[in-house]
Amino acid sequence: MPIIGMGTWPLNGIKLSLLAWTAARLGYRHFDTASAYHNEKWLGKGIRFSGIKRADLWITTKLSNEEQRSGDVEIALKNSLERLGMTYVDLYLMHWPNPDTYLASWKMMEALYKNGLARSIGVCNFHQHHLERLLPLAEVIPAVNQIELHPLLSQSALAAFCESCNIHVSAYSPVARMHARLINNPDLVDLAKYHNKTVPQVILRWDYQNGIPVAIKSSSVVRLRENISILDFCLSANEMNMINRLDENFRVRHNPDTCDFSIL
Repeated sequence: MPIIGMGTWPLNGIKLSLLAWTAARLGYRHFDTASAYHNEKWLGKGIRFSGIKRADLWITTKLSNEEQRSGDVEIALKNSLERLGMTYVDLYLMHWPNPDTYLASWKMMEALYKNGLARSIGVCNFHQHHLERLLPLAEVIPAVNQIELHPLLSQSALAAFCESCNIHVSAYSPVARMHARLINNPDLVDLAKYHNKTVPQVILRWDYQNGIPVAIKSSSVVRLRENISILDFCLSANEMNMINRLDENFRVRHNPDTCDFSIL
């Protein structure tokens, strides 16, 4: 699973196709979408136009809450594959731990993994207690837990629990949707100036050195290029620790324990 992936929400239409084509030409091989984004068709078009071999790509999509409630996960994934123009995805994630459906949905996802429609399966937005309910029933351990994760919400306890269960953590909203509280943090601004990089590049390098794959969205070709250009510098142990200390449990997205699943 490539460390830097292109996130696609809320991109759509021909704009997304062109950005996906551009990203692939820049070197992106990991693309993250979801049925709830209503953009799988346009992502698939852009990827096909790029000419990159399917075997060289990592494609992630997700099972929505609406699809969970429908009760037929196989149809949901097959519909996603049809929109993407693909015969399998590399990672199929359950988008949210809908309390009424997530255990039954996981059992159906296991069947899709076993028949090859998804090369791996995982979850999103699961707290530890959701995993503790799921794991005793699981024949297939989730490969990934994709969570909101950035320096203001490092989720270190959850990450440690996932690691103890052989579940990889990946991050969405890795730059907190460019929230000023993060992007204008004086310590990060100083670090970026020292390394002659942007604050998002410093954050992505922090993820890279922590081994955390990220899905980061940008509608700018300049930013797409910047986001993948993080291999020519390194953060010291002291710099990594400084970023670790920024955590303040600050979310820019929904908390799965308090959100309204009926509107997600």
